[in-house]
Amino acid sequence: QVQLIESAGGLVQAGGSLRLSCSASTPTVTRGWFRQAPGKEREFVAAIRWSDGSTYYADSVKGRFSITRDNRMNTVYLQMNSLKPEDTAAYSCVAGFKTDGFSAQHNNGSYYRYWGQGTQVTVSS
Repeated sequence: QVQLIESAGGLVQAGGSLRLSCSASTPTVTRGWFRQAPGKEREFVAAIRWSDGSTYYADSVKGRFSITRDNRMNTVYLQMNSLKPEDTAAYSCVAGFKTDGFSAQHNNGSYYRYWGQGTQVTVSS
């Protein structure tokens, strides 16, 4: 069983920045973030393949969000810049141990076996 520990989210003004982190109890092969706003479906945000650092982003966050990894700390970071009110959501870290199909399925929540509890990010206008 892998435990994912997410950093606290927070309240930030539109245009501001926030960084989330996700550490795991054991190394994983893939790591990523999904989010869900009230009354909306869960959506993919970003993902990274640990071996080569390949990254994937949702179109809605490209150019504003950046996902990186720290091998020594076994931690992944989601740097969120130029935040918008529509970024308000509960953000959940995900992780898995397979890479087959990652290029095509990185944005599918079912691809990941482990999920964090989620952390709230609120962007005020």
